[in-house]
Amino acid sequence: MGFTGFGKKARTFDLEAMFEQTRRTAVERSRKTLEAREKEEEMNREKELRRQSEDLEPTSSGSNVARDCSKSSSRDTSSSESEASSESSDDELIGPPLPLKMAEEPVNHMEEDILGPLPPPLGEDVEEDDDDDDDDSEEEENPVQKIPDSHEITLKHGTKTVSALGLDPSGARLVTGGYDYDVKFWDFAGMDASFKAFRSLQPCECHQIKSLQYSNTGDMILVVSGSSQAKVIDRDGFEVMECIKGDQYIVDMANTKGHTAMLHTGSWHPKIKGEFVTCSNDATVRTWEVENPKKQKNVFKPRTMQGKKVIPTTCTYSRDGNLIAAACQNGSIQIWDRNLTVHPKFHYKQAHDPGTDTSCVTFSYDGNVLASRGGDDTLKLWDIRQFNKPLFSASGLPTMFPMTDCCFSPDDKLIVTGTSVQRGCGSGKLVFFERRTFQRVYEIDITDASVVRCLWHPKLNQIMVGTGNGLAKVYYDPNKSQRGAKLCVVKTQRKAKQAETLTQDYIITPHALPMFREPRQRSTRKQLEKDRLDPLKSHKPEPPVAGPGRGGRVGTHGGTLSSYIVKNIALDKTDDSNPREAILRHAKAAEDNPYWVSPAYSKTQPKTMFAQVESDDEEAKNEPEWKKRKI
Repeated sequence: MGFTGFGKKARTFDLEAMFEQTRRTAVERSRKTLEAREKEEEMNREKELRRQSEDLEPTSSGSNVARDCSKSSSRDTSSSESEASSESSDDELIGPPLPLKMAEEPVNHMEEDILGPLPPPLGEDVEEDDDDDDDDSEEEENPVQKIPDSHEITLKHGTKTVSALGLDPSGARLVTGGYDYDVKFWDFAGMDASFKAFRSLQPCECHQIKSLQYSNTGDMILVVSGSSQAKVIDRDGFEVMECIKGDQYIVDMANTKGHTAMLHTGSWHPKIKGEFVTCSNDATVRTWEVENPKKQKNVFKPRTMQGKKVIPTTCTYSRDGNLIAAACQNGSIQIWDRNLTVHPKFHYKQAHDPGTDTSCVTFSYDGNVLASRGGDDTLKLWDIRQFNKPLFSASGLPTMFPMTDCCFSPDDKLIVTGTSVQRGCGSGKLVFFERRTFQRVYEIDITDASVVRCLWHPKLNQIMVGTGNGLAKVYYDPNKSQRGAKLCVVKTQRKAKQAETLTQDYIITPHALPMFREPRQRSTRKQLEKDRLDPLKSHKPEPPVAGPGRGGRVGTHGGTLSSYIVKNIALDKTDDSNPREAILRHAKAAEDNPYWVSPAYSKTQPKTMFAQVESDDEEAKNEPEWKKRKI
């Protein structure tokens, strides 16, 4: 983080002018809408009148002639009244004249106040209009048209599976976690078209991230990893609390202060701030409070019908927060009252196949329906008011991850889940089911990897998807969606600064850096002036100590005998003779009168025999004759 914008003048906004401009725009739009509506009503009225006149013209031609002849006298007597009435009616009507039946009927002046086309007199037209209205209502009620999938953006989280997604209640920030231990923060308002995360951290060190969820206030994030301790961090990634670890040697898990085995998932309470629930491999579901990280609040212990332990694989709160639902490894779904921890309120023992990990349970927005995503490749709906059998069940939805989830659409009419595929064996899909009939109404091909996480935000009306190849995709519609991804796609990618990029990689040796470079040789005068300012270099040497010594220093003429001897030995240089002559000075005396070494070896020492050295004249005499002849 730098101060790139430091020193710039802040922009000022005139709120009154902005409100006035908004009011004018709204008035102008309303006026245009009213004008368009009036024009459309006029055109519809003309079409209706023209159609009615065409239908009645051939049948009423003869009767009109007879009626004109028989009533000629009466028309003459009341000509003034008829002319006045005809003029007034002709002035009011636009288009062809009214048909006979409508002309004979009295004019209702209240129709002028009614907006919209006049009702047709025939029943067939009414039925046709009813059919058109039914078609329009069916189109409006079709939930598939509300799916925002026209556009998409791709966020690169990493190379491993994106196993957790979280979006704050306002929809401003997205947080992703994966098998690479990283948690990345994405700010839609701060991103540009490069789609880069503004922060990346590893809150749980070397543990895979399994679940991420923003609190209902959006100021905290619940992080559930493969460890036994859940963490809560704030919006910027700083740790707020960490749950305590329990004692794994205690048999009754209700007597420990925390989880003792790997966590699976967690969820915030939808109403109470600071309360959340977690489930673990220690066969317990625990509720916590952020203010008290040293001990859990309540402990729920799932049990089989025989009373044995069973491991919960996922858990969640109901929409009102009064119920806690958990799915277990034996295929059962158990629901407790939040305040009663002894026995579950609802218990269905064969919701999914035993031995499979049910990866998700979630409540609908109305709170009456529960959806469960099973490890047996099924998706089931349950009515908690009649929790004795599933409402619907869909199969053929392969899953290979223990956190594949499902969610409801914001209007509660669709249910969404993802499918898993083997690498290179197709593409992962996002499948939509209609809640009322549970038919497979729509599919989206996401990528050539598994679809693990899906999230449909109710305010943004955008769908977030986490995949098995390290991507997080956001699907939106410019007309149906709000903010979110629409804020960053319109921003152009910022150009990299010259100081931040290097055209080529340089190899810098240590001695090439200025801090290691030898200084240039300066003039003697400047160097002496600089040395004079240095207290170490300008320090005067201390003179030698005379006498026995003082201040911890030994004097040159020490007061002890040893120091006197050492001084005299070091300074005694009176013998200036040749060392060889000094050694051989006693050689003749030692040879004549051996005393130290020679007597000890007199009997065993061999007699010394030296080779005789001949002179040049003797060598010439002793040369053979053939050498002499050759010469």
